[in-house]
Amino acid sequence: MMAKLAAGAFALALIPAWASATAVDQFKSFVTNNKSAKGEFTQQQVKMVDGNPKISKTATGNFVFARPGKFIWSYVKPYEQVLQADGDKLYIYDKDLNQVTIRPLGNSLGSSPAAILFGSAGSADLDKNFNFKEVGAKQGLEWLEATPKAKDSQFETIGIGMKDGVPVALELHDNFGQFSTLTLKNLEKNPALKPEQFKFVVPAGADVFRQ
Repeated sequence: MMAKLAAGAFALALIPAWASATAVDQFKSFVTNNKSAKGEFTQQQVKMVDGNPKISKTATGNFVFARPGKFIWSYVKPYEQVLQADGDKLYIYDKDLNQVTIRPLGNSLGSSPAAILFGSAGSADLDKNFNFKEVGAKQGLEWLEATPKAKDSQFETIGIGMKDGVPVALELHDNFGQFSTLTLKNLEKNPALKPEQFKFVVPAGADVFRQ
């Protein structure tokens, strides 16, 4: 009998902490314990047609980030566009137009999805910019909802779906009643990254606009 109890206790000890953690706790733990990551994404813009959601646009690409405030978010299909931050400035490069827009990073991130995923140094930063609440389980994920504290945020709410302690889905609801979804996959936690890889080099002949 004692052997069975000991075996049961050992098995429970092997269960990951996120198995019983709330979605908010899982997300804050992910932010705190993962200083860098990379992976792939699918982004879909959704419109309501006769009261039913309908996908209007789909884009795919890849991302890499290093906290705080360094990331490369690259759209590959159906068009090529790069959003890149070096910790100081945000660069938006449109390949078809050969055009680069440069903005101060702080003003550009604010309470955006990029800020919640990549910009925060830890849970204290998250609590400074967002209010969090539990949503519950759906589609096999544990969901939380983040509401930006900034009044000028373009997003009303940001839903984040967690699985096994990793964010795998986002629902972005803007102030105009529209929303888009992000699905993250093949996420690699804490890869070895070099700071210089986030330095943006303006392509030859590109028009540069500063805001």
